[in-house]
Amino acid sequence: MLLRLVEDMAESEGVTEQLKADNQMEWVQRMNNICNHAEEIVNTELIYV
Repeated sequence: MLLRLVEDMAESEGVTEQLKADNQMEWVQRMNNICNHAEEIVNTELIYV
């Protein structure tokens, strides 16, 4: 569930392999943000409900 959510969020925000090739630091920052947000969503939906 988490991996699928991360993939969908990255696609919707335009975080692509091209961005990774062009600007690695921005890609890492944006992916970390997406991963943290996805983890928070999963925790809220599965654990805290």
